[in-house]
Formats: sequence, structure tokens, C-alpha cells
Amino acid sequence: MSTPFPFTAVVGQDDLRLALLLNAVSPAVGGVLVRGEKGTAKSTAVRALAALMPSLDVVSGCRFSCDPGSPDPACPDGPHEPGAFETRPARMVELPVGASEDRLVGALDIERALAEGVKAFEPGLLADAHRGILYVDEVNLLHDHLVDLLLDAAAMGASYVEREGVSVRHAARFLLVGTMNPEEGELRPQLLDRFGLTVEVAASRDPDQRVEVVRRRLAHDDDPASFAERWADEESAVRGRIVAARKLLPSVRLGDGALRQIAATCAAFEVDGMRADIVMARTATALAAWAGRTDVLAEDVRQAALLALPHRRRRNPFDAPGLDEDKLDETLEEFGGSDDEDPDPDPDGPGGGDGGQPPRSDGDGPRDGDDDTAARPETDESTESAENAESTENAESTENGEGGEPRPAASGAGEQSAVRAAEPFRTKVLSVPGIGEGAAGRRSRARTEHGRTTGARRPRGTLTKLHLAATVMAAAPHQRERGRSGRGLVVRRDDLRQATREGREGNLVLFVVDASGSMAARQRMTAVKGAVLSLLLDAYQRRDKVGLVSFRGTTADLALPPTSSVDAAAVRLESLPTGGRTPLAAGLLKAHDVLRVERLRDPARRALVVVVTDGRATGGPEPVALAGRAARLFAAEGIASVVVDCESGPVRLGLAGQLAGELGGTAVTLDELRADSIAGLVRDVQGTSRRAA
Repeated sequence: MSTPFPFTAVVGQDDLRLALLLNAVSPAVGGVLVRGEKGTAKSTAVRALAALMPSLDVVSGCRFSCDPGSPDPACPDGPHEPGAFETRPARMVELPVGASEDRLVGALDIERALAEGVKAFEPGLLADAHRGILYVDEVNLLHDHLVDLLLDAAAMGASYVEREGVSVRHAARFLLVGTMNPEEGELRPQLLDRFGLTVEVAASRDPDQRVEVVRRRLAHDDDPASFAERWADEESAVRGRIVAARKLLPSVRLGDGALRQIAATCAAFEVDGMRADIVMARTATALAAWAGRTDVLAEDVRQAALLALPHRRRRNPFDAPGLDEDKLDETLEEFGGSDDEDPDPDPDGPGGGDGGQPPRSDGDGPRDGDDDTAARPETDESTESAENAESTENAESTENGEGGEPRPAASGAGEQSAVRAAEPFRTKVLSVPGIGEGAAGRRSRARTEHGRTTGARRPRGTLTKLHLAATVMAAAPHQRERGRSGRGLVVRRDDLRQATREGREGNLVLFVVDASGSMAARQRMTAVKGAVLSLLLDAYQRRDKVGLVSFRGTTADLALPPTSSVDAAAVRLESLPTGGRTPLAAGLLKAHDVLRVERLRDPARRALVVVVTDGRATGGPEPVALAGRAARLFAAEGIASVVVDCESGPVRLGLAGQLAGELGGTAVTLDELRADSIAGLVRDVQGTSRRAA
């Protein structure tokens, strides 16, 4: 067995270590989510925590780690006789991102259940993690059905396995620790809220600290046992402090003053629900116990807020987690009265009249994600940009109408500054036709392990979802020759049938955005970016991968390679510049090349191409003909596509509709894209996917 890196030898990362230790003191805090870039000791610190956890008394021979003092009456290995127990270290169980449902919750031997009528249950990872640590690395990449099972177990403290009338329940209370790199995508809000605390980690920029990190890592790799021995005293001291804090925890007093501060803080930062208040209260109590105190102080409440609230303030995946510490201090000061009397209101506001900072004029101070440009008047520069863009559009329209070669770009018609996106809105569902077999999601129809049952087949590999009726029908004709004499059905492995199910899959949504000068005219790009942002939000909710190709001037660029990080796409979209001619063919060919490469990486994930353009093509020789040939490549390969028609004004050329026809897809206007639009019903993308069933 390898020797883990000592917890006390981790350099820096004070917030991470504190959050883990607080959960070791009080598992009721609810776990830790560790967010940060790669190579920041996230996994190292979590694995090192297990060595500091106090040992457990468990019932001898119990596979579910029952406490001998209060064994679970519903334990599948019970009932337990009093007396026999053993002591062992607390376990840290790792849940792989690609684990199956049976590996997580356990599996029933269906063959024995049908033939013998017995519950032959093999425990899963939730049973192993009971009274220990359940660690999920890259938790943001966990499949949705595993997330749902994890949420249920975390909420109820128990795991339920239900299979065709056979039911097993066992206790599953564990410390949930997850690590993630935000660049690879965000968590579902439901799972995000289940983590009691969250910590942002980043590599130190201090050269001395980085030197020490490398020195300790190399020393551990050269001789793990010797390195661990050097830190044994520090490890023992921290372990003893955890035990002492656990004993002190029931004696810690959470007074009314601290409770007022907790409630006021959660209300001030507008967090949803009451879980944040409860987590803050438990965290502040654990902080006091860790410090060896029996009273919760304002500093405990402040630290608890910094750990428990940032991830609960996100309203959508494009908001960065964070907390305004000035506002936090103001709230704590305002509600910082004693437990015996109400706080004395200050007519001048926090800090007024005492030489401190004056109160903010808006009462709240800046918040993460606020758009401070909403009330900002349009400047002469932005007006001039719009006029230049309109001139460029008119020039391009003339060129298209004549059908001749484009003239060289006029002086001053180059790159323009990026504009902000309009407010996102709820979009209509755009889906890929046919039935796929890609990663679980919420967009297009697919054959999945979860969903409605549509048929049965012989199992390939391990049986996971039994189709009971089909199994009985397969076994019934052979009962006499198998010598059936009793009431039980004689079932053999060849009789078992796997249920085929239909659910939803996530797709690769590749945005191909026209960023030319014609799109910037009359501030049209603001509305266009708002529409793409809305589609990105929809992609986040439907568990898609996204990519972004932009074209302008003479070339097309892959602004964002296909990724699960939808918020990264939103950042690239926000900074997207506009201006120049419209190389539509280059944009389509770039998108085609991206799909070709992605098909090799993930052949099961079907693609949906969303082209956002007014349909003009002015870049390069014979731009219209070349764009048509590029579009027909998508139609020939059955790639699902939709064109978001951004053309505006009283006179419409209908070029986007023509492009959609050549792509083999469909066209929608910006207005029709809205879910509340009466222009049409929810529409599927037209065309036939080559890989569709």
C-alpha cells in the first residue's frame, strides 16, 4: 500500500485545509467542494485527510459498517447481536467518473432472486463510504444518473436499491468531498448546493513557496516512508486536535447574536432556501470547537460565510462565485449586537460618523455579475462604430446584389470593439433528429440506461436493467423439459432479457458566428450575442458540449474548441470583436474540420451546428458559390444544422433561408428563437443524421 502525502506537509492552501478539517470535526457541515486549476494539490489534500480521521468501531462482519452502539435495524446483514465489534480506520472511497450505477449503489443477483427468491445483494461504493469519506474527483463530469443517486443518498442518509419488486435499503452517511476544474464545466445547481463548503484554490505566485512545494514533492516521491516519518509528530498533533474538537463540539454555544448575524448575512446576499443558514451555523460552531472555544464569535460567522456562501450566490452558470467582503463586514457590524439585547441601529449606517468608510450610495455595493453599463449613455465612439458598421453592411449588400467580385475593404472598415450581449432569454428546443447513443443529457432522443422502456434484447455483458416480462416469456416454453415441479420458475442465464430504454442525450453544439461588419450594423451584434448566450445557457441545462467558430475579415477562427465549460464559451463570446467582410465559406469549412476531428475523439456524440448569420457572403473569390459548396458538405454527411437568421430591416433578402436549405437544415429568426414566441411551435432540426437510427 502506497504511503499518502502527509496532510500537514501541504504547502499553503489554508482555506482548503481548514474546510477539510472542519468537516472532520463536524461531518454534519456537509462536505467540501474544491474548485481550482489543475496541479494545485486538490486531490493530494483530500487523500491525506483520511489518515487524520479518527478510527471507527464497527460491528464485526458487517459489510455496511454499522455502529455497534446503535446498529441500523434495516441493515441487510442484520439483525446484529450486541457485543462483537472491531476498530478500523475510517475509509476514503473514490467514486470514478465513469462508474456504473450498480458500482455506486450495489447490485442484486437477479438470477438468484427470480429462481430462489432470495435477496443476494452485493454492496456498492455508498455502503463502503458509510461513516467515512466519499471522494469524487472531477465531480463536474459525473453522469447525471449518478448525480441523482448521490443526491438522494446525501439527502436521506440511506441508499435504496429497487429492482422489479426486490428492495434493499442500507444506511449511507458520508463526508462528501469533490474536486473540479471549472474550465471543464460547472456543476448542476442541485449538486452544488449539497456541498456544505466550497474553496477556490490556485497555485501560489510566490517563488519561495513554489520552491518549497517542489522540494517536498520530490522528497516524498524519493522516499515516501521516510518523508511521512518526518511529519509524524505534526500529523499526530492535528489528529489529537480533531478528537479534542469533536469532544468539545456539543458544548459550543451558538447564541442569538451569532444566529442573527448568520440569518442577516444569508438574507443580505439573497441565497436561496435555508440550507445556507444551517450550514453556516454548523460551520461557525465547528470553527469555535477547532479553536478550543465554547462560544461562537463574529469572526467565526465571518469565516463560515466565506466558506459556505460563494457557491450559493450563482444565479446562472455565467456568474463567477464570490462574496463581497466589504458588504459582509457591514452586515456583521450592523447585526453584531449582544445576545441579551437587540443591536443598536446606527442612523448614519455602518461606518458613518466614526471615521470609517462611508456607506455605499446604492446600499448594497457592487455584486458579482452586475452589468454596470446598463445605465451608461451611448458614447460618440459607439455611435461612430455603429455608423461605420452600417456603411460596411450597405457596401456588402450592394456587392451581393450585383453578384460580382468583392471590392477591397475600404479604409477604416476593420476591426471594431466588442459589444456586450443582450439579456439572455429562454429558447425553443433545437434537437438532432433520429435516435442516438451518446452521452446522457437532455437534448435529443437516444438509447440510454435510463428512460422509458421501449423493448428488450439479450444482454451484452452484465445485465443491468431486467425486462421481467420478456424474461418470463423466454423461460416459459422450457419449463417441462427443465423438470419444473414446484411453483418457482426455472430460469437460466440464456432466458434473461435486458430492457432497452429511450431517454435523452447531450450533443455537441457547435456555434458558427458571423462577426463581420454587416452583423455589427445598428447594434445588431448586441442582440446576436444575446441570442447565442441564450443558446449557451440552454446547452448548459441540457448537458451539451459546446464549441465556438467565428468568421470575419478573410478567415475563420476556432474561438473555443469543443468543451463542457459553457461559461468559458460565454467569456469568449463576450470579447468577440466585429468588423470586416463576411467569409461565410471559411466559417463553414472551419466548422466542418472541427466536427471531423471531434468525431474521431467522441464518435457516439452527435453534433448540432448552429450558424448565426444574416446569410451574406463577401469574403474571398466567388464567395456565394463557395459558401454553397461548403454548406452542401454538411447536407451530404447528414449533419444536423440550424441557421439563426439575423437579417433585419424592412427589406429582407432571404439569404439565411437559402443557406439553411443548402445545409439541409432549417432557419429561425431571432424572434422565433424565443420560447415564448408565437411564431411557431418547438421545432426539431430538419435533415437526417447519418448516424441516426
